[in-house]
Order: sequence, then C-alpha cells, then structure tokens
Amino acid sequence: MATPTVVLNLVAVTQSLVEGRAPRLQAYIDRVGSRELVPVLPAVTSTVQSSMLTGLPPSGHGIVGNGWYERSLDEVRFWKQSNAIVQGDKVWDELAARNSRRTANLFWWFNMNTRADIAVTPRPMYVEDGRKIPDIHTKPSELRDQLQNELGRFPLFSFWGPASSITSSQWIANSAKHVFTHHRPDLMLVYLPHLDYALQQFGPDDPRSHQAVSEIDEVFGDLLAFFEDSKAQVICVNEYAIEQVHTAISPNQILREEGLLSARDEFSGERLDTSLSDAFAVADHQIAHVYASNSSALQRCKSIFEQTSGIAEIMDREQKEAASIEHDRTGDLVLVAEPGYWFTYDYWLDANKAPGFAQQVDIHSKPGYDPRELFIDPSIRFPKMRVGMHLLKQRFGMRTTLRIIPLDTNLVKGSHGRVEHTQGHRPLIIAPQQPHSDLVPCTEVRNIILNHCGSFS
Repeated sequence: MATPTVVLNLVAVTQSLVEGRAPRLQAYIDRVGSRELVPVLPAVTSTVQSSMLTGLPPSGHGIVGNGWYERSLDEVRFWKQSNAIVQGDKVWDELAARNSRRTANLFWWFNMNTRADIAVTPRPMYVEDGRKIPDIHTKPSELRDQLQNELGRFPLFSFWGPASSITSSQWIANSAKHVFTHHRPDLMLVYLPHLDYALQQFGPDDPRSHQAVSEIDEVFGDLLAFFEDSKAQVICVNEYAIEQVHTAISPNQILREEGLLSARDEFSGERLDTSLSDAFAVADHQIAHVYASNSSALQRCKSIFEQTSGIAEIMDREQKEAASIEHDRTGDLVLVAEPGYWFTYDYWLDANKAPGFAQQVDIHSKPGYDPRELFIDPSIRFPKMRVGMHLLKQRFGMRTTLRIIPLDTNLVKGSHGRVEHTQGHRPLIIAPQQPHSDLVPCTEVRNIILNHCGSFS
C-alpha cells in the first residue's frame, strides 16, 4: 500500500521569512530539503494553483487571473468556484486513471463541481434580508454537517476581510485532521492562507507579519506531527512571494480621463459600463488585463500606458504568447507592475461617486481584486459600534449595508503577481523527494506530487 501524500499550501512562505521566525518549518527544511519555485505569470492564487494541479501554463488551463472579463457575457467575474472552468486534466484525474486512488481537496480554489473524491470550500449563504451567513460546500454533502458540528461554523469572516486571522487557517487544519482520520485519502491538498493577509496589510518587513509567520508555523508543526504519526508524507508548497509596495496605479481612472472608459451613474454610485467602454482594465494585484473594443483603442491604450509610471511591461499578443498567458480570456494587453507598485480597479474620478460596494467586503461585485477589504476605514471613529448597530438591525429583520472598507490605496503595504524575485524571496517547495533543479517551475509540482503518490514508480 502506498504512503498517503499531503500537500500543504503555506501561502506566501519564503526562505527569508522562515529564517529565525519559523523553527518548525526550518527544521523540516533541514530534514527533507527545499527548492525555490518559479510561478507562472500572473503569480496569483487561482492561476498558480491551477498550474500546479494541471502542469499547464495559463494558456493551457485558461485561468489567467483570479478573475477576468467574460466577453460572451459582457461581465467581469472574480472568484468563481466551478472546477469545470479549469481546462486540462488535474492531478486527481491522473491518479484516478492510473490506480483509482482517492483524493481530497480542502480549500484550494475551483473546488466545486470537481472530480476529486472529497472537497471542502467556502460557500456562504446569502439570505433574503441581506445577511451573509458563513458556511461551506462539501463533497460528499454530509461532510458539511459533520465538520461544522465538530469544529463549529466555518469562520468566514476570519478567512477574508478586516477580521482575517489565524482562526480560519486553524479551522482548515482541524478539518484536514478530521477528513484524514475518517477517509484517509491517498492524496490530500490543504490550503492555509493566514500569512497572505498579514503580508498584504503590513508588508513582509513589519513585525506584525513576522508574528503571523510564527502563528502559521505553529499550525504547520501541529499538522506535520499529526500526519507523520498517521504515516503520511508531507509536501509544502507556496504559490507566490509577496513584496513590499508603496504606490497604487489606477489604469481605469487613467482610461476614463482619456475618454476611453464609460461609467453609468446609478442609485448607489457609479458602475463600470463595459459595454460602452472603448477600453477598461481588470486589475489583479500587480497584473492588469486591458480589454479594448477595437484596434484603434488598443493602440491608444498602449501609448497611454507607455507613459505611465510604475508599469514595467506592456504585453501585446506576441509577448503574451511568449509568456504562455495568451488565451481567449486574456486581456488584449497585459500590464505588469514595477517592484513596489500594484494595480487598483478604481474607475471613479470623484470619491463621492464611488459605488456602494467599494466600501464593503464584496469580492463578487468589484470588477477587480481589492486588498483594501483587509482594512477598516481609519476615518470611522467607532467601527465596532457601527458593526454592532448593523448586526442589531439585521437581527430585527432590517435590510442594511455595512460600509467600513476604506478607499485609501496607501494602506496596502504588500502585493504579488510579478514573477521576478531574488534568491531567498521566491516561493518554496519542501518535499521528501527533492527535484534536481534549484529553481523549479510551478508547472512541475503536478509531477512531483504524482511521484510522491507513486504514480510513476
């Protein structure tokens, strides 16, 4: 019988962060060895995870970011969950085809409508009165109640938002123990995102980020002891490195000032009107996809962004093909930020006309990724009182919105998406069977996992 393999996704862990702050991780590195990973472009959650599980670049699996503009629907869509969106065979398809081994995916993205045998993923309930109730979606369905009866309701508000904390990663770790104890899959994927939040909020050099490293190290140490006692082998991976940033670039505001982007004035503020825009950008950390309605608008965009400070690269079709990011979902241009810069989705020119969702945690309404959702607006004098009043109104059946997220981009201190990093500041793979190369493309993670599972032995 093959030894079970557990893949822990320790988001944002690098050797420079581990040293002196994560003794359990460092001891495991000293014991089994590590290599640095080279992520695909863009180095963001959904894209890199898809490359790790399929062995394909974005041009092959189609996940060109955490979100993109869906041309056929005329909609920008972020954080969709169906695994059918990901093109190509996943690692569990290979295991099932070769030897019918059981796989479990806990919180890696695109984890609904999956062929993995066991799946657990966030799935809040949106109630008619406006409430968002924490919950999960599982396969099999009865696992949902089993986990939440044993561990309590999934702590959604510590998984993302201003209250993000180690609590969510600890819950996921405990759910992994439950699944392994009761199902003992041959391959288990576990996503532990805690460090991601602190580094985006404070930057990698801040003492609060260093404390977060210690916190995730403790969770890792406990899981490692559990799985090794259970006779499983543990692989650790990381999708990307987070770097210090100081300046946000707003490509949509630039395009609007140039008359290329249109917005519709609605009851709750302005909304991006993609159907009437000659060009707009879908911002995703340090990458932005620019979609243009025609060749003339495309050339204007390229000329405009060539004059914009903080942009390292403007990728046209030839460059996108060379970087293996060209796909039907990819923007007509792809912008890559310089070190220290990141892209915001903002398209309004007057803060008073920002849409209502801009100051809420609303990952599905925003036409771009927004790390400001990790903060409470510092201009609010009594934020706990405001949250309390919001909850009280909901308790009495009143529909209400909670606007506490700031518009200030200067609060964000960490970002990712670029792939160029120096030694010690790249993502890692820590594995009992080490690859030969010192720099490992993240597309090789699939084969490394399969080799540990014995598929090619």
